Amino acid sequence: MTAVLPPRAAERRALDGFARLLRAEWTKFRTVRGWVAGTVAAAVVTVLIGLLGTGGPNLDHPPDAIPIGPGGEAVNDSFYFVHRALRGDGSITVPVTSLTGIVSMGPDERDGVVPWAKAGIIVKDGLRPGSRYAAIMVTAGHGMRMQHDYVHDTAAPRAIAPARWLRLVRSGDTITGYGSADGAHWTPAGTARLPGLGSTVQAGAFVASPMSITRTAHGASFDPAVATATFGQVALDGRWTPGAWKGEQIGRAGTSGSYTDTVHGGFTEAGRGLTVTGAGDIAPIVGGPALGTGYTIENLLVGAFAGILVMAVIGALFVSAEYRRGLVRLTFAASPRRG
Repeated sequence: MTAVLPPRAAERRALDGFARLLRAEWTKFRTVRGWVAGTVAAAVVTVLIGLLGTGGPNLDHPPDAIPIGPGGEAVNDSFYFVHRALRGDGSITVPVTSLTGIVSMGPDERDGVVPWAKAGIIVKDGLRPGSRYAAIMVTAGHGMRMQHDYVHDTAAPRAIAPARWLRLVRSGDTITGYGSADGAHWTPAGTARLPGLGSTVQAGAFVASPMSITRTAHGASFDPAVATATFGQVALDGRWTPGAWKGEQIGRAGTSGSYTDTVHGGFTEAGRGLTVTGAGDIAPIVGGPALGTGYTIENLLVGAFAGILVMAVIGALFVSAEYRRGLVRLTFAASPRRG
């Protein structure tokens, strides 16, 4: 009469058999020093090549900390800002008459503006990277946009899509953007509410340009790109700080964009208008070059390809050596059914 093991006993027996088999394979593995050394070498190669893949350029100064936006997300907040202080409610109106750019490709520079290069006017809660803001802008390839707090983006109505006249109106913690084709007839482009917006804000013209991305069959390359915008006469309403405009780079260009070797951020006043040159971006961080000297896990895993090649060689040697040295007998002893 054949005895039938209860289910739990059968499961326990199967587990015991697997444990013996695992121990046998481990014993075989560690008895051959070449296998152990090869596995260690694969791990070292994976880490070293991964670190080389994430190696950034040497900096004369430590990189800035990644800004954190109002919602707690990591953001890019890098652009050239020509600004004044506005106390309380008010407005700023300006036409953008041109938007051009330069892209650096190795030692050469060429005329060109990336699609997300942007020029416009912005109301910002101070100059700290990551602070709240609302902006209306024209872009090189995506039309007129109303954006605020890094993650909110609204395309302007089609009726004003070709317009280059921009206006921002502040009323308390609410910022409303308008666009116009002629500076006389205005159409709302969007409204942003910025909770906790200070009584005094910094507002003015800005220009930003993320890096130029070139995709090929071998991957993608990221090249510095700079944008230059010409603004017409600026009209201000409200309690603005008197005197000259102040210009400065917000954030460090390099977290999301980069100046070329020959072109840097700055502005000039011509009559009542402004010419502003800038680089960078105002947007949530999504990885890649947006992290500047920080990198995603994908960069580190570049070394995994080299490690896999080493392990493939070890695997082939493992199988062939089992039969050549008779180590396969240990497997059969631990699990007779495999024989």
